[in-house]
Amino acid sequence: MIPTVPASEQHALLAEFEALYRAQLGFVWRSLRRFGVPDAALDDATQDVFVIVHRRFGVWDQGGSVRAWLYGVARRVASAHRRTDDRHQRKLAALPTNDAVEGLEDRLGAREQLEQIAAQIEALEPRRKQVYVLIELEGLSAPEAAEAIGCKLNTVYSRLRRARADLDAALTSAASPQHDPPHARESRSHDRTG
Repeated sequence: MIPTVPASEQHALLAEFEALYRAQLGFVWRSLRRFGVPDAALDDATQDVFVIVHRRFGVWDQGGSVRAWLYGVARRVASAHRRTDDRHQRKLAALPTNDAVEGLEDRLGAREQLEQIAAQIEALEPRRKQVYVLIELEGLSAPEAAEAIGCKLNTVYSRLRRARADLDAALTSAASPQHDPPHARESRSHDRTG
Protein backbone atom coordinates (compact mmCIF):
# COMPACT_ATOMS: atom_id res chain seq x y z
CA MET A 1 0.00 0.00 0.00
CA ILE A 2 1.33 3.44 -0.96
CA PRO A 3 1.42 5.84 1.95
CA THR A 4 -0.55 9.03 1.48
CA VAL A 5 1.48 12.19 1.40
CA PRO A 6 0.13 15.38 2.97
CA ALA A 7 -0.82 18.13 0.48
CA SER A 8 1.98 20.43 1.60
CA GLU A 9 4.57 17.70 0.89
CA GLN A 10 2.93 16.95 -2.48
CA HIS A 11 3.40 20.57 -3.56
CA ALA A 12 7.02 20.50 -2.41
CA LEU A 13 7.67 17.21 -4.26
CA LEU A 14 6.01 18.59 -7.39
CA ALA A 15 8.21 21.69 -7.28
CA GLU A 16 11.32 19.52 -6.79
CA PHE A 17 10.29 17.27 -9.68
CA GLU A 18 9.72 20.26 -12.00
CA ALA A 19 13.15 21.63 -11.09
CA LEU A 20 14.75 18.22 -11.70
CA TYR A 21 12.95 17.93 -15.04
CA ARG A 22 14.15 21.33 -16.25
CA ALA A 23 17.71 20.72 -15.05
CA GLN A 24 18.13 17.14 -16.33
CA LEU A 25 16.02 16.99 -19.51
CA GLY A 26 19.04 17.54 -21.77
CA PHE A 27 21.11 14.97 -19.92
CA VAL A 28 18.38 12.30 -20.20
CA TRP A 29 17.79 13.09 -23.90
CA ARG A 30 21.52 12.85 -24.71
CA SER A 31 21.89 9.65 -22.67
CA LEU A 32 19.01 8.02 -24.55
CA ARG A 33 20.54 9.06 -27.85
CA ARG A 34 23.88 7.51 -26.84
CA PHE A 35 22.04 4.32 -25.87
CA GLY A 36 20.88 4.05 -29.48
CA VAL A 37 17.28 5.23 -29.27
CA PRO A 38 16.35 6.41 -32.80
CA ASP A 39 15.86 10.15 -33.25
CA ALA A 40 12.18 9.62 -34.05
CA ALA A 41 11.64 7.94 -30.66
CA LEU A 42 13.82 10.19 -28.48
CA ASP A 43 10.98 12.44 -27.29
CA ASP A 44 8.80 9.45 -26.37
CA ALA A 45 11.66 7.71 -24.59
CA THR A 46 12.50 10.89 -22.68
CA GLN A 47 8.88 11.16 -21.60
CA ASP A 48 8.94 7.51 -20.51
CA VAL A 49 11.99 8.19 -18.33
CA PHE A 50 10.33 11.14 -16.62
CA VAL A 51 7.06 9.27 -16.12
CA ILE A 52 9.02 6.61 -14.24
CA VAL A 53 10.94 9.25 -12.32
CA HIS A 54 7.70 11.03 -11.40
CA ARG A 55 6.13 7.78 -10.23
CA ARG A 56 9.16 6.98 -8.03
CA PHE A 57 10.09 10.50 -7.05
CA GLY A 58 10.58 10.77 -3.33
CA VAL A 59 11.00 7.00 -2.98
CA TRP A 60 14.41 6.68 -4.59
CA ASP A 61 17.55 6.62 -2.47
CA GLN A 62 18.41 10.29 -2.16
CA GLY A 63 21.84 9.41 -0.82
CA GLY A 64 22.96 8.62 -4.37
CA SER A 65 23.49 10.88 -7.34
CA VAL A 66 20.36 12.03 -9.18
CA ARG A 67 22.20 11.80 -12.47
CA ALA A 68 23.27 8.21 -11.77
CA TRP A 69 19.66 7.32 -10.99
CA LEU A 70 18.38 9.06 -14.15
CA TYR A 71 21.11 7.36 -16.19
CA GLY A 72 20.01 3.93 -14.93
CA VAL A 73 16.35 4.66 -15.68
CA ALA A 74 17.30 5.96 -19.14
CA ARG A 75 19.36 2.83 -19.81
CA ARG A 76 16.41 0.56 -18.98
CA VAL A 77 13.98 2.67 -21.04
CA ALA A 78 16.38 2.65 -24.01
CA SER A 79 16.69 -1.12 -23.73
CA ALA A 80 12.89 -1.47 -23.75
CA HIS A 81 12.64 0.83 -26.78
CA ARG A 82 15.28 -1.18 -28.65
CA ARG A 83 13.45 -4.43 -27.88
CA THR A 84 10.20 -2.89 -29.12
CA ASP A 85 11.92 -1.61 -32.25
CA ASP A 86 13.55 -5.02 -32.85
CA ARG A 87 10.16 -6.73 -32.53
CA HIS A 88 8.66 -4.21 -34.94
CA GLN A 89 11.48 -4.78 -37.46
CA ARG A 90 11.03 -8.56 -37.24
CA LYS A 91 7.32 -8.16 -37.92
CA LEU A 92 8.05 -5.92 -40.90
CA ALA A 93 10.59 -8.41 -42.22
CA ALA A 94 8.01 -11.19 -41.95
CA LEU A 95 5.56 -9.32 -44.18
CA PRO A 96 5.50 -10.48 -47.79
CA THR A 97 7.66 -8.42 -50.10
CA ASN A 98 6.61 -7.22 -53.53
CA ASP A 99 8.45 -10.22 -54.97
CA ALA A 100 6.35 -12.55 -52.83
CA VAL A 101 3.17 -10.74 -53.88
CA GLU A 102 4.18 -10.96 -57.53
CA GLY A 103 4.95 -14.66 -57.04
CA LEU A 104 1.50 -15.06 -55.52
CA GLU A 105 -0.05 -13.29 -58.51
CA ASP A 106 1.86 -15.61 -60.84
CA ARG A 107 0.64 -18.65 -58.89
CA LEU A 108 -2.93 -17.35 -58.98
CA GLY A 109 -2.63 -16.79 -62.73
CA ALA A 110 -1.23 -20.28 -63.17
CA ARG A 111 -4.05 -21.70 -61.05
CA GLU A 112 -6.63 -19.92 -63.21
CA GLN A 113 -4.98 -21.37 -66.31
CA LEU A 114 -5.04 -24.85 -64.78
CA GLU A 115 -8.70 -24.46 -63.88
CA GLN A 116 -9.42 -23.35 -67.45
CA ILE A 117 -7.52 -26.34 -68.87
CA ALA A 118 -9.33 -28.71 -66.49
CA ALA A 119 -12.68 -27.28 -67.59
CA GLN A 120 -11.74 -27.74 -71.26
CA ILE A 121 -10.65 -31.34 -70.62
CA GLU A 122 -13.98 -32.00 -68.90
CA ALA A 123 -15.77 -30.54 -71.94
CA LEU A 124 -14.09 -33.00 -74.35
CA GLU A 125 -16.19 -35.73 -75.95
CA PRO A 126 -16.22 -38.57 -73.35
CA ARG A 127 -14.28 -41.18 -75.37
CA ARG A 128 -11.61 -38.62 -76.36
CA LYS A 129 -11.40 -37.37 -72.78
CA GLN A 130 -10.92 -40.95 -71.56
CA VAL A 131 -7.94 -41.52 -73.89
CA TYR A 132 -6.48 -38.06 -73.20
CA VAL A 133 -6.64 -38.54 -69.41
CA LEU A 134 -5.12 -42.02 -69.53
CA ILE A 135 -2.20 -41.02 -71.77
CA GLU A 136 -1.51 -37.35 -70.95
CA LEU A 137 -2.42 -37.24 -67.28
CA GLU A 138 -2.01 -40.78 -66.02
CA GLY A 139 1.08 -41.52 -68.11
CA LEU A 140 -0.08 -44.73 -69.76
CA SER A 141 1.37 -45.64 -73.14
CA ALA A 142 -1.00 -45.85 -76.12
CA PRO A 143 -0.91 -49.70 -76.14
CA GLU A 144 -1.67 -49.72 -72.39
CA ALA A 145 -4.57 -47.31 -72.90
CA ALA A 146 -5.91 -49.44 -75.76
CA GLU A 147 -5.80 -52.49 -73.55
CA ALA A 148 -7.43 -50.64 -70.61
CA ILE A 149 -10.25 -49.29 -72.78
CA GLY A 150 -10.63 -52.41 -74.87
CA CYS A 151 -10.26 -50.84 -78.32
CA LYS A 152 -7.80 -50.90 -81.20
CA LEU A 153 -4.48 -49.07 -80.94
CA ASN A 154 -5.20 -46.95 -84.02
CA THR A 155 -8.50 -45.84 -82.45
CA VAL A 156 -6.59 -44.71 -79.34
CA TYR A 157 -4.14 -42.70 -81.48
CA SER A 158 -7.02 -41.15 -83.43
CA ARG A 159 -8.94 -40.17 -80.26
CA LEU A 160 -5.78 -38.77 -78.68
CA ARG A 161 -4.96 -36.69 -81.76
CA ARG A 162 -8.52 -35.34 -81.94
CA ALA A 163 -8.64 -34.66 -78.18
CA ARG A 164 -5.40 -32.68 -78.41
CA ALA A 165 -6.74 -30.71 -81.40
CA ASP A 166 -10.06 -30.03 -79.63
CA LEU A 167 -8.27 -28.93 -76.48
CA ASP A 168 -5.85 -26.72 -78.39
CA ALA A 169 -8.72 -25.06 -80.27
CA ALA A 170 -10.75 -24.53 -77.10
CA LEU A 171 -7.83 -23.02 -75.21
CA THR A 172 -6.84 -20.81 -78.13
CA SER A 173 -10.38 -19.47 -78.52
CA ALA A 174 -10.69 -18.95 -74.75
CA ALA A 175 -7.52 -16.84 -74.80
CA SER A 176 -8.64 -14.68 -77.74
CA PRO A 177 -10.09 -11.17 -77.11
CA GLN A 178 -13.59 -12.01 -78.33
CA HIS A 179 -14.04 -14.29 -75.29
CA ASP A 180 -12.86 -11.64 -72.82
CA PRO A 181 -15.47 -9.92 -70.66
CA PRO A 182 -16.46 -6.48 -72.03
CA HIS A 183 -14.52 -4.58 -69.34
CA ALA A 184 -11.30 -6.44 -70.25
CA ARG A 185 -11.62 -5.48 -73.93
CA GLU A 186 -12.31 -1.85 -72.94
CA SER A 187 -9.25 -1.67 -70.71
CA ARG A 188 -7.07 -3.11 -73.48
CA SER A 189 -8.40 -0.57 -75.96
CA HIS A 190 -7.71 2.22 -73.46
CA ASP A 191 -4.17 0.89 -73.02
CA ARG A 192 -3.58 1.13 -76.78
CA THR A 193 -5.06 4.60 -77.13
CA GLY A 194 -3.28 6.06 -74.28
